[in-house]
This record gives sequence, C-alpha cells and structure tokens, in this order.
Amino acid sequence: MAAFYSFKAAITLAVSLVLVTSSSAQLSTDFYSKSCPNLFNTVKSAVHSAIQKEARMGASLLRLFFHDCFVNGCDGSILLDDTSSMRGEKGAVPNRNSARGFDVVDDIKSAVEKACPAVVSCADILAVAARDSVSILGGPSWNVKLGRRDAQTASLSAANNAIPPPTSNLNALISSFNALGLSTKDLVALSGSHTIGQARCTSFRARIYNESNLDTSFARTRQGNCPRPSGAGDNNLAPLDLQTPTNFDNNYFKNLVNRRGLLHSDQQLFNGGSTDSTVKAYSENPGSFASDFAAAMLRMGDISPLTGFNGEIRKNCRRKN
Repeated sequence: MAAFYSFKAAITLAVSLVLVTSSSAQLSTDFYSKSCPNLFNTVKSAVHSAIQKEARMGASLLRLFFHDCFVNGCDGSILLDDTSSMRGEKGAVPNRNSARGFDVVDDIKSAVEKACPAVVSCADILAVAARDSVSILGGPSWNVKLGRRDAQTASLSAANNAIPPPTSNLNALISSFNALGLSTKDLVALSGSHTIGQARCTSFRARIYNESNLDTSFARTRQGNCPRPSGAGDNNLAPLDLQTPTNFDNNYFKNLVNRRGLLHSDQQLFNGGSTDSTVKAYSENPGSFASDFAAAMLRMGDISPLTGFNGEIRKNCRRKN
C-alpha cells in the first residue's frame, strides 16, 4: 500500500512538472521589448523610490511574489481585493496583517500604464519588482522571464493551505517546495530571502521561549520585544537577519550556523538534517548563494503562469477588468 501511494505521489509530481514546464516555455525575457520597451526602467525607478522611503519595502515586494507564486501559480492573484462573491488571498493567515506593499504595486502599475496602457500584467510587474528589490538591496540580478497574464479570481483556502507557515519542519518544507517543482536546493536558496525583512512577534514567540536549538543571547534579545503572553506585543517586529536586515547578503546562513535563525522554519534548515551542508556552503560562499538564488527565482517564476488567452491584463491590480 505504501509503495502504491509513493508511486501515485511520484506520478502527480511528474504531471505537475510537465504542466509547469509546458506553460513556462511561453515566457521569454524579451516579451515586452516592442510593446513596452521602457518597462524595466519604469518599474525600477518606482521600486527604487519606494525603497528609499522605506528599506523594508524591498523585502515586502519580494515576499508578495513568493506568496503569489505559491498559490495557484504566478498569476497576480494575491493582489486582488475581496468582493461580495470572492474572499481573496489577502485575508489568509500567511498574509493577514503581514503582506504589504500593495500601494507600491499600485504606483508601479500606474506608471507602467502611462508608458504602455493595457499591455503589462500585474503578475509580471510583481516578478520584475521582486528582481529589482533584490538587486537594489545589494543582491544578484537576473533576466526575468515575462509573458504572464493575470488571474480573474483568488482563493483564500488555497493561500491558507499552500504557503508554508513559520512553524513548518524540514520535511514539510521540502514537500511543499517539491510539490511545486522546486528542489531541496531551491528551498534553501530561496529561504535566503530572509536575509532582508522583518517578522511579527506571533511568528517567532514559540521559538524564542520554547526551543533549545538557538543561541541563548539571541533568544534574550528577541524576548526583549516579544513578551511571552499571547496578545502582548503580537505586532512587534524583529529583523529576520539581525546583522544586515536591509542588505541582501549571506548573513542569514551565517546566523543559522550560529543557531540564530529567527523562525522555527529557518533553523530547521540547519538542525542536523539533509540541508545542513547547503546552508554551511552558502554561509561560506556568498557568490554561490547569489547565483543559486537567482536561478531558483527563475524556477519559481515558472510555476503555472497563465499565458496565451488565459486570464487577462488587469487595468487595476486590485480587481479584475
């Protein structure tokens, strides 16, 4: 019986990989070269302006792309507001009170619409903004593949089920990434995005008070702004990378080696398991991390995009046309 289920799971994964590969084949780096030649400059200028106002915004835009792609593919569904007939993804547990940057995406979309009306999808704007956020904060750059179209609906339940919570153990993380066609190496590389950004007290309270695989001084520091009682300081923030929270570098992995991962799911990557060696390698070789991160971002961007005549090009990222 176990063998049957393993075989069934393998077939399911194989089919999903074929679907991802076949749809992503329609994406290209020069998709808008004629229809919107100023796209990249337009997006980068808006992202740069937003990060100058608030450095944390780079991490927020990157996270939006992650949380979009993990729910029914990279289709801009996370940007849709709730309607009378649809409860969207913004209210899902992984996004509620934490997903941010929607106003910045609106600003980018407005600027792009002025340059080339009704041409560029919100899904593609997220992909480019994520790349630019990483690059502006000192990380790698890559040639974004484009040609995605926008979903006309979103799913609260899918968002609640697809995005790995910060309480995930290593096996759960590996499984959730593998189900989307991403390897264990991709998991570790993409987790390096936590070298920027912040997390709410509710996401790490249990770890800093209950877990033993963390540096004691680090735990005390974090306890200082995250009281033990539930409800006390729930929205207080802490940097995911204490050293350089607004620089995209490999300090996240150095922190894991020193048992200073803020989230339970972070430290799971270096906790005596199969990913320890990759974490150690990235902690010692920033260039290797940078190149692997860029490659993994491209693979994540290939997750089930809407192309061709599927979906639409939204005029307003918050609602369907």
